[in-house]
Amino acid sequence: MMENLRFHAGEEGNDPDFAAALAELGDVYVGDAFSCTHRAHASVEALPRLMDVATAGRALGEELNALHLALAEPKRPVAAIVGGAKVSTKLQVLENLVQRVDVLVLGGGMANTFLLANGIEVGSSLVEADMVDIARKVAASADAHGCRIILPEDFVVAEKLAEGVESRVALPGDIGVEEMILDAGPASAAAASEVLASCRTVVWNGPMGAFEFKPFDGATNKLAQAAGKLTGDGKLMSVAGGGDTLAALANAGVSNQFSYVSTAGGAFLEWLEGRKLPGVEALRVS
Repeated sequence: MMENLRFHAGEEGNDPDFAAALAELGDVYVGDAFSCTHRAHASVEALPRLMDVATAGRALGEELNALHLALAEPKRPVAAIVGGAKVSTKLQVLENLVQRVDVLVLGGGMANTFLLANGIEVGSSLVEADMVDIARKVAASADAHGCRIILPEDFVVAEKLAEGVESRVALPGDIGVEEMILDAGPASAAAASEVLASCRTVVWNGPMGAFEFKPFDGATNKLAQAAGKLTGDGKLMSVAGGGDTLAALANAGVSNQFSYVSTAGGAFLEWLEGRKLPGVEALRVS
């Protein structure tokens, strides 16, 4: 048993000498933390390559198997649900997913940028106006790869973000200058749930709205509960990950109803981006 190694400069620097010193301490390496596999650190990437025996532990093996079934060899149709504040932080995720899934459901602030790209005014909502052209390129790539992008068709809006604030459901063209889109509306949640019912696999990262504040958790809750029921009925293989996603599923009361829920943050996102994870690749060649 060792303490956290990141206080040592050789760890984050992936120093081969530091890795060699660690290798002297044992004969067998078991990597069992998916949440660290995106880091090219000495104990994650260099060390297993030096060991006579290096393998994945049960937890890592279970996670990699779930992720493999979700995107590498999924049962189709495959849906991805991606939410969050900004397109810019998940651009590579979107670019990768539109090439690999059949349906992409967008929510949260990033959906506002796509709505704006479609000519829909979003009032005072969180939006990245400088990413509108990028959003159009992502949409064009989705069309080219046969991926259908689903955006909210109605919206829960309010003039400020706070618990229990006065809100209303608005349609496109009916959002006031001072109003913000803070959740997808009930019609959007129902439509997305129907899409899930026609799919066999779903990958989820990010909430549909500002779920931390009621009543802006409605769409996330409805969609999460639909996915959970379909999973329980054996009709859907569901994989979710990311810090906000875990909190959103817990808020919806369905954390234990998904096929697999990853506790990883950065590693899960890099997997969604289609990147090779150093800690996984090191085990493949060991």
